[in-house]
Amino acid sequence: MPPYDSDSSDEGEEYTETNVLLGYASKEASGDIVSHLGGQPTWIDDKTAPSGALAKCKVCNGFLTLLLELNGDLPEHFPGHERRLYLWSCRRKTCRRKEGSVRAIRGVRIAKGSDSKAAAKVERKDAEPEVKPQPQLGESLFGLKNGKASSAPANPFANPFSSGGAGKAPANPFAPPTAAANTFASPTPTVQADKTDELSTTLPETFASKIRVSTPPTSPPPARPHEPWPADSSFPPPYPQYYLDADHETLDAPSNPQIPENARIDVDAERSGGGGKEDKEVFESSLDKTFQKFADRVGQNPEQVIRYEFKGKPLLYSDNDKVGKLLASQSENAAPSHAKVTTSGSRGGAGLARCSNCGADRVFEVQLTPHAITELEAEDAGIDGMEWGTIILGVCSKDCKPSDVSEGEVGYVEEWVGVQWEEVAFKR
Repeated sequence: MPPYDSDSSDEGEEYTETNVLLGYASKEASGDIVSHLGGQPTWIDDKTAPSGALAKCKVCNGFLTLLLELNGDLPEHFPGHERRLYLWSCRRKTCRRKEGSVRAIRGVRIAKGSDSKAAAKVERKDAEPEVKPQPQLGESLFGLKNGKASSAPANPFANPFSSGGAGKAPANPFAPPTAAANTFASPTPTVQADKTDELSTTLPETFASKIRVSTPPTSPPPARPHEPWPADSSFPPPYPQYYLDADHETLDAPSNPQIPENARIDVDAERSGGGGKEDKEVFESSLDKTFQKFADRVGQNPEQVIRYEFKGKPLLYSDNDKVGKLLASQSENAAPSHAKVTTSGSRGGAGLARCSNCGADRVFEVQLTPHAITELEAEDAGIDGMEWGTIILGVCSKDCKPSDVSEGEVGYVEEWVGVQWEEVAFKR
């Protein structure tokens, strides 16, 4: 296994560092006290919790249990945004392998004016290109700095890209000329307005409202139903809590599964008449190569509990299920590509479902790996535990807030979650 401690010597080993940030479970906090596996959730603002409806399993309507809370601040992508991600799961055996038994929530607070300031910054960058050093991704997520955890968590709410207001929009060259500019325009009669006002007061309101030339007032969006968040005592017992250490993924060999030449091959008696070459072809065709690649890749850093890469590619557990077929062409298992995991949604393409709040594309951000089950169920005596191979979280690419939440206030949005359940053939 390649060393993932940046201070340790690699002893001459050759390895490749990827853009994926791996999280490792730890009982001791290493700087980021927000991100953790299991335990109880903490909210961006202690006064504002999500709707209690988001705490319920869609199958049995019972309360869920927290799997992961992650500090999702990304100042390079979303300056002035404070973000947190939450993954929840139902512990009832009857709900397993059913859609809605695992849910995801994204919490967000956007500083007042930060989006408009960021837009102005982008406009100036387009006019005068400027190259600046890129911050380490780990600094924003886990308090990681220069490959190691820092002594204090990242600043979650500062706006490093604040700037002056944007310039005025250019004039529309296709707009009709104004009265002052049109030398042939007849003067506008002032009496007509008076007549209109007179008609509006003398004729029935229903008729007057039809002939009055005005823009109808914009009604505010309807308030979303909100249930109080349940008390902690209402939830099932939480999983043990672990903090997260992080480092970039390192690989010491290509993750292409190979069948050893001296592997023993057992086939059905009905096929026993075939030769050795034919038997090997049968064996290779029966392999789930996507799972083999998953196992090989995760096996190089076997203690990882999460894999993180905003706008990256998920590592699929299988390509035979609904989630695998949806994301197969845009995953780590696919052929090399510069495409990001986005969706065409209503435009008919494959990929993640569009953001249900604003309609923007969704992108991959984080996934749980099987070792998370080992850590979360370490105190359980039985073996009848969770049965997923990986849980994949897709989030809004624009990090939107609910429409009825003002800037500077906290809002919560449900995000897309894809569960790839453990294959029976590979079950623990």
